[in-house]
Amino acid sequence: MTQSQGSMITFRRPDGQDIQGYLAKPQKLEGAPAIVVIQEWWGLNDQIRGVADRLAQSGYLALVPDLFRGKSTVEEAEANHLLSALDFGDAAGQDVRGAVLYLKEHSERVAVTGFCMGGALTLLALSNIPEVSAGVVWYGFPPLEYIDASKIKAPVLGHWATQDAFFPTETVEALETKLTDAKVDVEFHHYLAHHAFANETAVGPGRISRTQFDPAWSQLAWDRTLTFLGRTMWPQK
Repeated sequence: MTQSQGSMITFRRPDGQDIQGYLAKPQKLEGAPAIVVIQEWWGLNDQIRGVADRLAQSGYLALVPDLFRGKSTVEEAEANHLLSALDFGDAAGQDVRGAVLYLKEHSERVAVTGFCMGGALTLLALSNIPEVSAGVVWYGFPPLEYIDASKIKAPVLGHWATQDAFFPTETVEALETKLTDAKVDVEFHHYLAHHAFANETAVGPGRISRTQFDPAWSQLAWDRTLTFLGRTMWPQK
C-alpha cells in the first residue's frame, strides 16, 4: 500500500451537521472532476483511502465520507454491527449528499462509487441526489424496492462477481432489469470471482471466507471504471 496522499477534512451535511472525510487531491486540481468514494462495512480504513488515492492519481478529486464516525474494524461481527447501526437513508441523503455538494463547490461534475455496503449506498445516492453525474457500483445493492430507478438520470457502471455469496447472480439480473426498464443508461460486467474481488486486503486467514481478492479481475474492473469515468466525467472534445 502506498503512503496516503490525502488528508482528513470537515464538511457540512445538508442539515447543517459537520462530518469528516478523507480527501485525496489530484496533481492538477483545476478543472478536475470529483468522486465520492463510499466505504465497505469495515469503515474508513487504509484500503478505502487507497481507492481515493488511486482515483486522485488518475486525475480526480476524491472524498470518502466517514460514515461510521471514526470507527473501523477488521472483524466480521463488528463490521456487521456497524453496518446494522447505520441509517442508510441518512447516510445517503445527508452524509453522501453533503460530500457531493462539497465537491460541487470545486468541480462541475461529481460521480459516486462504492464497494459492497458502499455499492448499495451508491444506488441510493443515484436515486436521491440529482447533482450526481455518474455512478460506479462494486458488488453491492440495497433491497430493490428501495431503489427508485425512475429518478436515476446519470449513467451507471456495475461490477459483479458470479460466485458472490452475498449478492447472487439472479438478484443482480433483477436489478439490471429494473434499471433497464426505467431507461437508465446502465452497463453491468460479471466476473468469475468471489465477493470483494477488488479489495486487495480480502486475502488470507481472519477475513471472511466468502471474499477473495482477484488481481486480474480487479485490474480489468478498474480499467473499465477509468474508461467509463473518462467518458462520462470529462468534457468531450
